Amino acid sequence: MFSLEIGQMAIISMLSHLIFIYLTWRVVQAINFDPLIRKGRGAEARVLLLLLTIVIGSGVSRFFLEILQWSRDLLYLF
Repeated sequence: MFSLEIGQMAIISMLSHLIFIYLTWRVVQAINFDPLIRKGRGAEARVLLLLLTIVIGSGVSRFFLEILQWSRDLLYLF
């Protein structure tokens, strides 16, 4: 039974990361970064935005996953 819970948490974690990375990417696309980008550096800017999106989305996902885990661990308090 314990391995089933680990597998379920793995799927939830992967989906959470992908969803929050996608949501972050949508938000980043709404921001106009064009004035900050030097001419001829568009490709580097896109890579930077992609990496920032992954970092922010993963961080937010980890926050929500930790809140989920902590709420499940509250059962051991009583």
